[in-house]
Amino acid sequence: MATDPALDSYSAIVAGVAATLTPKVASLRVPNSGGRGGEGLGSAVAYTGDGFLLTNAHVVGRSSGGTALFADGTSAPFTVVGTDVLSDLAVVRAAGPTPPPAELGEADRLVVGQLVVAVGSPGLAGSVTAGVVSALGRSLPTRSGSAARLVEDVIQTDAALNPGNSGGALADAQARVVGINTAVAGVGLGLAVPVNATTRRIIAALMRDGRVRRAYLGLVTVPAPLSAALRERFGRSSGLRVAEVVPDGPAARAGLRTGDLLLAASGRPVSAAQDLQRLMFDDAIGKPLPITVMRNGALVDVIAQPVELVSA
Repeated sequence: MATDPALDSYSAIVAGVAATLTPKVASLRVPNSGGRGGEGLGSAVAYTGDGFLLTNAHVVGRSSGGTALFADGTSAPFTVVGTDVLSDLAVVRAAGPTPPPAELGEADRLVVGQLVVAVGSPGLAGSVTAGVVSALGRSLPTRSGSAARLVEDVIQTDAALNPGNSGGALADAQARVVGINTAVAGVGLGLAVPVNATTRRIIAALMRDGRVRRAYLGLVTVPAPLSAALRERFGRSSGLRVAEVVPDGPAARAGLRTGDLLLAASGRPVSAAQDLQRLMFDDAIGKPLPITVMRNGALVDVIAQPVELVSA
């Protein structure tokens, strides 16, 4: 029987990614919190050569540590270095020898239809599934207390995610990790937190400080189309309509109002919630933030001063 060259090529790519990444993806055993007994399972990706691993915040939950098991049969206790519920990312550190770190890719370069491979370690054996990027730019709502956020540019794939695969790697054909698998979006669909500049910033903060400091404006916004005149003037089709202004918050004190159409912040175009969120990190706390809005047919400039977001 003649072999299918395309299938052979596809199989070779998937097998190559599996061979490269399976040793670099650990199985995490995390004791259940609250005195319930038992343990949860998840996966983690080797990030540095000195024991730092990437996983999901929901995998470690409120636990302070657990056990990491590797493909070569070794294991090591780990401690939770930092978690960020609003991005569903966490950094843990194993106390013993760990595999060499996985190579990180760049999720912003993915295209719909591109081959991706999900590698997890939900138990003693690794789990590998392959598929394609089925959608880009998805948003995954997350919440920490009263603080809510959208994880931006989430990757949707039809590579099946098995139980325990959360925290594992989503890789491209060169075995570069482009996402951290986080959730099942439906039958045959999985979601991954992208590896990009924002993610790297979050990971660095978790490794350095154990948490991510974010700025807070006190705004609720929704995407809104621009008029033909504004589209021509600003070269884009949408902005952010202010749906709610939190009383006595930074936005309210700056004079922003419900119904304002946000067009720019800190001199950068704002056309989606993610554009504003990218500015809301620690370096914006307490600093003047110029904002341009359209109000009653006129452009209005205000200066807001974000405060630090505190989870309830």
